[in-house]
Amino acid sequence: MLVITTIALFLTLMIGIPIAFCLALASLVALLLIGDVPLHLIPQRMFTGMDSFPIMAVPFFILAGDLMNSAGITHRILRLSTALVGHIRGGLAHVNIVASMFFAGISGSAVADAAALGSILIPAMEEDGYDTTFSAAVVASAAVIGPIIPPSIPVVIYAIAGSVSVGGLFLTGVVPGILIGLGLMVVAYMISRQKNYGTKRPFVSWHELLSSFTGAIIPLLMPLIILGGILSGIFTPTEAASVAVAYAFIIGFFVLRTLKFKDLPGIFYRSMVTTATILIVMACANIFAWLLGTEMVPQKIAAAITSFTTNPYMLLLLINLLLLVVGCFMEGLAAIILLVPILVPVAVQAGIDPLHFGMIVVMNLMIGLITPPVGLCLFVSCSLAKVDLMKLVRVNTPFLLVEIVMLMVVTYFPQIVLFIPRLFGY
Repeated sequence: MLVITTIALFLTLMIGIPIAFCLALASLVALLLIGDVPLHLIPQRMFTGMDSFPIMAVPFFILAGDLMNSAGITHRILRLSTALVGHIRGGLAHVNIVASMFFAGISGSAVADAAALGSILIPAMEEDGYDTTFSAAVVASAAVIGPIIPPSIPVVIYAIAGSVSVGGLFLTGVVPGILIGLGLMVVAYMISRQKNYGTKRPFVSWHELLSSFTGAIIPLLMPLIILGGILSGIFTPTEAASVAVAYAFIIGFFVLRTLKFKDLPGIFYRSMVTTATILIVMACANIFAWLLGTEMVPQKIAAAITSFTTNPYMLLLLINLLLLVVGCFMEGLAAIILLVPILVPVAVQAGIDPLHFGMIVVMNLMIGLITPPVGLCLFVSCSLAKVDLMKLVRVNTPFLLVEIVMLMVVTYFPQIVLFIPRLFGY
């Protein structure tokens, strides 16, 4: 039964059916093969897959990000980023990376970051003499930082699937996100120097730096409010997400005054579509996860891995290789829902901290956003820059490699990840 179900899953994936329906169809095949299981189990398991209070944080974070984006905060973040790093060789490439780091604290979505920043920066980089494909590569690779630096939608999903603290897992992403950003800046600097991109510009004045920081402080306060509220115990992660929506609404309508009530239907529509996409994947994945559980697949995989090696370093290497391959073919959220219940017990048994392991999983699957054939950020950048996908993949390779190097650093030096959570008692 399990073999036929797996074949059904891969066949539906190969012919291009969306991942949620692939999982549902494969689960239906399994239930028909079992025979004595009522089919009303499918809607029942779909409902239980979404029936969780922490999941309510997902639509709220999505709506908060959409409200802030529609309020025009992108230009404020770009102005601050330009003031900070625009004078370095390859200035606009560095602006893109730093802006993605700031933007990560607002949207929590790599695809949203790539679309928002790429639509502005790719034309600007072209006008400044940068190669179009290089510009698209910077946008795609920098957008990966979005779901790593808190708040993050994939982290919320992992916390639910792995039964770990959302606040603690948020804190694990701060240092890895900064490390990836710095690594990307080093690569961008080396390529810009070699290709003579972005000639060096003068430093901005202290007055301009202060002015740009003042303009950006309003959107940058949102992640501090979210994390501060969660860590101080004032509100739960779900309540924090609703506070983020209220903050974004007040800022957009009454402080910046860039939002109008006529904008709300479009914002609500985009948020509902994104939320529905995530929730249908979670619902269908829950059916598949139930089937895996009844067949004791997690226990069998755990036994197979531990029989091969009990060395935690070797185990982490194998898991990293598995997740990097999975990220090439499966959307990150679906992979988290399916694999976390299987891999977390293996990691815990090997003595790996669940928070550390959570960041390893998230980083692996977010790197999948810039690896073909399912790399969503690559497709967004291709669409914005109108460049060939395979050419973009080649140009993006140095950025991909540095992200994998940072993944290895985070994997084998857990104190880097756990330093900040430990300060807050996690």
